[in-house]
Amino acid sequence: MTSNRSGRGKSRRNVAAPVQGKPQKKTVQPKREREQGRSQGGTGKEQLGIGIENGNFDGNIKDTDRNRMEKGRGTRRSSGDGQERHTSNRNRSSAERADLPVQKNDEAILDIIGMNHDGEGVGRVEGFTLFIPGALPGEKVRVKVLKTKKQYGYAKLLGIVQASPDRIAAPCAIYDQCGGCQIQHMSYEAQLGWKRQHVVDVLERIGKLSVAASAGSATDSGANANATTESGNQAAQVLAALTGLEANTASSSAVSTDPNADSVSVNLAREQGVVVHPTLGMSEPWRYRNKAQVPIGVTEGGLVGGFYARGSHRIVDMNTCLIQDERNDEVVARVKEIGRMLGISAYNEETGHGLLRHVVVKTAFRTGEMMLVLVTNGRDIPHVDAWIGSIREHIPHVASICQNVNTKRTNVIFGDETRVLWGRDVIYDYIGNVQFAISARSFYQVNPVQTEVLYSKTVEYAGLTGKETVIDAYCGIGTISLFLAQHADQVYGVEIVKEAIEDARSNARLNQMRNVKFEVGASEDVIPGWKEQGITADVIVVDPPRKGCDPRLLDTILEMKPERVVYVSCNPSTLARDLRILEDGGYRTVEVQPVDMFPHTVHVECVVVIYRDRKY
Repeated sequence: MTSNRSGRGKSRRNVAAPVQGKPQKKTVQPKREREQGRSQGGTGKEQLGIGIENGNFDGNIKDTDRNRMEKGRGTRRSSGDGQERHTSNRNRSSAERADLPVQKNDEAILDIIGMNHDGEGVGRVEGFTLFIPGALPGEKVRVKVLKTKKQYGYAKLLGIVQASPDRIAAPCAIYDQCGGCQIQHMSYEAQLGWKRQHVVDVLERIGKLSVAASAGSATDSGANANATTESGNQAAQVLAALTGLEANTASSSAVSTDPNADSVSVNLAREQGVVVHPTLGMSEPWRYRNKAQVPIGVTEGGLVGGFYARGSHRIVDMNTCLIQDERNDEVVARVKEIGRMLGISAYNEETGHGLLRHVVVKTAFRTGEMMLVLVTNGRDIPHVDAWIGSIREHIPHVASICQNVNTKRTNVIFGDETRVLWGRDVIYDYIGNVQFAISARSFYQVNPVQTEVLYSKTVEYAGLTGKETVIDAYCGIGTISLFLAQHADQVYGVEIVKEAIEDARSNARLNQMRNVKFEVGASEDVIPGWKEQGITADVIVVDPPRKGCDPRLLDTILEMKPERVVYVSCNPSTLARDLRILEDGGYRTVEVQPVDMFPHTVHVECVVVIYRDRKY
């Protein structure tokens, strides 16, 4: 299952990431030598539970779908790729690429030197790059080449000659089919370390930023906490040296409420480099998702619901998801059972017929309230009273049952009409001490535990004293705005989605916060209007979609010249691009804190504090 923000069009295949590690030394062996040279698996590999036998990895990694391999790969292509002629004549294709060290269907043994932003292992054969799903950095693997292009190709993992110490047996029984958790076969501690390194790499490569020497990357949960403290102490010692404060009285972050601290922090960034802290992970990185969106289909056995098989729209039935709250699994299973009993038809994408399209379940972690949304292809639900009665009988903690009507031939989940079948139109939950009303279609972060970590860091980096005016661009339903409003004089939030602003205003009233104002519109249009009204921001907070900030918003920030910008990012690549623009405009990036919002996936969020350099 994916972790995209509803309505913001986030795609995880935007910008190619670099690989880390030492240069590749291993090249392709002749076939006979390859067959003779398969080494035995090392001690303990049989405990991995992934079919390693005599150095082979058997069957769990399926061929990558051709369409998926082509989709989103444009950033990896050379300038001439768009002019390549595709042909079914294999001899002609081979002739065109005869200079490549490997061809389609060749086998090779190679070292994995890194992992790209999609979680695919990266190896090289005589300088030619291959992407291998399922392979981990540090491993020696046997692969079969599936596809080649001018500068890179894709390969299938056939066997593991030498396993990485970070490899574990993925606990999910359908991990190899689903694709929702791309790196579940990597230990959690290694995931946290890789995510930090991924952030560092794109900051240096795309953002052209100098990153301070690492305080050490985490190898276990304790090391993660210690490394975070060490990075903070590094910043504090430099801050203390520049301000004359004792090190133990300086903030553990370069962020300070001292009015002179901004220039000090700019000097810190200029002289020492950007501090990238170790990734903040979870003590229990399972069952963290509070929302399930399950597509419904039909097989010979009847109604099914689960996930789309990797690279397709074929629905595979699923009874449990290890990153979903167990209560979500329970509700989905019960709805499928009731649907079968009542003879409810499933929507067919090809024909456009059938009723039930999706089952959406939202669970409030703090209050325990649950909302069930039935997304249907039409307004009429047969046996609706029986359905509601059975749900209420078997799932008493459901506080809201809604129907969303979507009759469009689209893969977008929600339609325009939502109505309440039973109960309230919202459920309530808390992040920290702020209460939120969650409707059927409103966006709400799916990992409430890490959301509090993320937002707390945002407030910390904003450095508020209670006197500041803050602008929250891309404010959504006001989650960050209301956190900031507890520490600021006035907060202004702007969001282009009208329904989100309505929710934001309701949430402000719910929490009796009167020092926050929300307006509908594009940030790059609304904020200049505020400036004309005499509203100037001391701090601007941005939390854009995966595509990053609109260029006009960045121009607006540079024109408004707030003392600090706090950037909350869900895409390190577009973050780095935008930071470069702000740096060129007279700002300095000081600290970056990666936060693991989606364990076992390749996604990583960051909170970044940026100061205006008063020399400009």
